[in-house]
Amino acid sequence: MLDNLFVRFKKQLETSDQIKDDSLKTHYYKAKYNQLFATVEKLFHEDADCLVTTVSKEHGEIAVEVSKPIPCFLIVTIVAVKPMETAVDFNISSEKLSLLGTYPDLKKRIISYYERINQLHTFIGIKNS
Repeated sequence: MLDNLFVRFKKQLETSDQIKDDSLKTHYYKAKYNQLFATVEKLFHEDADCLVTTVSKEHGEIAVEVSKPIPCFLIVTIVAVKPMETAVDFNISSEKLSLLGTYPDLKKRIISYYERINQLHTFIGIKNS
């Protein structure tokens, strides 16, 4: 129970294949790398709450400053796994202090980004460790 209390106050969250929470595991899509990269980049350029600061297609990374509901910094990593399978991970952090903790807000934001990508590309699934 104490672990759950401390998690609530974490200011950084990163998705991966190894994380216990399935909603925060790396998502895999049936798409070519270039297609998915372009979709994700466009998604953040069109979001009024986001400012894309850096795009590195060679490294598969997009850096984004998010202004609302809480200010945070986001790095999206896109990796081609197979010719028609591409993975998406997020690393989000915030310096904002909150009496209720920032982790739930960060988690909610990551899940909403995954849901938006799921609407645009065929979601293959997650890897179970």
